[in-house]
Amino acid sequence: MNARENYEVWCNRLEKEDPLYRELEEIAGNEAEITDRFYQEIVFGTAGLRGICGAGTNRMNTRTVGRATQGIANYILQSGEDPKRGVAIAYDCRYHSREFSELAAEILAGNGIHVYLFPSLRPTPELSYVIRLLGTVSGINMTASHNPKEYNGYKVYWEDGAQISGAVSDGMMAEIQKLDMFGRFQRITLDQAVEQGLVTMLGEETDRKYLNYVLSLSQRKTEELDLAVPVVYTPLNGAGSIPMQQVAQERGFRNFVMVPEQKDPDPEFTTVPFPNPENPKAFALAEKLGKEREAELLIATDPDSDRMAVEIADGRGGYVPLNGNQTGAMLIAYMAEAKKEHGGLLKKSAMIKSIVTGEFGRAICEAYGIQVFETLTGFKNICGKIPELQKQGYTYFFGYEESIGCAPGEEVRDKDGIAAGMLMMEMAAYYRKKGQSLREVLEGLYERYGYFAEKQVSMVLQGKEGQERIGRIMDAFRKEKPVGFGTFRIEQTIDFAHGWKDIPAQNALKFRMTDGSWFAMRPSGTEPKLKFYYYTRMAGRAEAMERAEALAEAVAEQIGKIE
Repeated sequence: MNARENYEVWCNRLEKEDPLYRELEEIAGNEAEITDRFYQEIVFGTAGLRGICGAGTNRMNTRTVGRATQGIANYILQSGEDPKRGVAIAYDCRYHSREFSELAAEILAGNGIHVYLFPSLRPTPELSYVIRLLGTVSGINMTASHNPKEYNGYKVYWEDGAQISGAVSDGMMAEIQKLDMFGRFQRITLDQAVEQGLVTMLGEETDRKYLNYVLSLSQRKTEELDLAVPVVYTPLNGAGSIPMQQVAQERGFRNFVMVPEQKDPDPEFTTVPFPNPENPKAFALAEKLGKEREAELLIATDPDSDRMAVEIADGRGGYVPLNGNQTGAMLIAYMAEAKKEHGGLLKKSAMIKSIVTGEFGRAICEAYGIQVFETLTGFKNICGKIPELQKQGYTYFFGYEESIGCAPGEEVRDKDGIAAGMLMMEMAAYYRKKGQSLREVLEGLYERYGYFAEKQVSMVLQGKEGQERIGRIMDAFRKEKPVGFGTFRIEQTIDFAHGWKDIPAQNALKFRMTDGSWFAMRPSGTEPKLKFYYYTRMAGRAEAMERAEALAEAVAEQIGKIE
């Protein structure tokens, strides 16, 4: 069926009292809107669903969420797993997050699958921790992470605490696609499920165990730290507010303050353009408060608190944002040195990064004898590699990727903005005790390992036409097999479409240049973007940055020729 036919089906099958029906009535004559909502079904990818909330097959709503949940229930029941092990469910501050989480709980319970449900918003890393803590077979989080306010999402996890991938993802997708969005899903009310013992409400005891885990990741003793270091934190109106404040208080940070306008949940995100801490605009209020407090460090987490970004004092009364490569490298250096001093750095320690993450962290790891492994993008791949490495006798040290995400410990198999934030505060306190600023520490790392420069570019291409153009660009780079870009000559081309070495297939390309520069390109798995990652390493700052910019310009010129 085409978009118009799908639209008519929904109008005919929805109850007139359903808010989704009323929404469709309002767009009756808007063919462009109808096409966007119905030209495809919202894709259940390797981590679940994500999209704009609203009526339609290409939207997040009770029909698409209900269908996905029934499909997952069918998969669990057919997998041979004990349904009593259950599924843990969490949600963030977004519109419909609680509604979707309770809907999922009611459908799973209606299928006889036990549910562990959080009664209010919780950070994504706590959900990952709880899956392993309780031994559940799966987990679901209703969150759109850092996307704009119009979005929501449905992240799915498996028993290892990592987001689903491979056979599990494929199996769930197959079960979901068998179902009609208007079929009868097995469902009981939440009250009935609680009364029948099919839903267990989680609370403070579970929170306490997660917080204890985060605190256990501390690298330095209290006497090594200046706990008066001024720190400003913003949860961007998301789930990090309570846990980060508790961790800071219990770790002893005396000058930790939160941005008051961004402390409480707000699905409108009224104080930021969109809640992505990777965007320096998200730090506007934190910077203002930081200047008042003379803060050394500013920290922001996204609404579900898996991503964490920082800005550090520039020594001139302002702040400098760090990207994910810089933050990851600083944490690697801090943790490696602490473990080395305290005898905790084992010979077979392993660091895991994605194929589009820079080489700054690798250089530091190699200096400390830490083995580096690469995976596809996404923490389902980074943390999904932990069991494999443990079987080979490795001890997990750290995992990160360039998109401001890192996993400092192995018990959370996803990005952990709470743990990473605690370690950044601890790092600031440690170096302050030694008379150094974080800016000086970063410059010292560059002097030791070389200057790593980078540039990231995202081409935002919305809707069906945008999706098609992304496909044409990727196809052109594959089929034309360029030998260079501008003055840059290609030394090696890596196409991940059919896998490469021990890395599974992904729609991504990587080009290494003869001068050591390189770039990678891939369509985003969660947003309508084609993403480019440019990297260079030179002896000096200016030279490295100019080289990265020149490479990006040369590639952009090539893209401009592709319609």
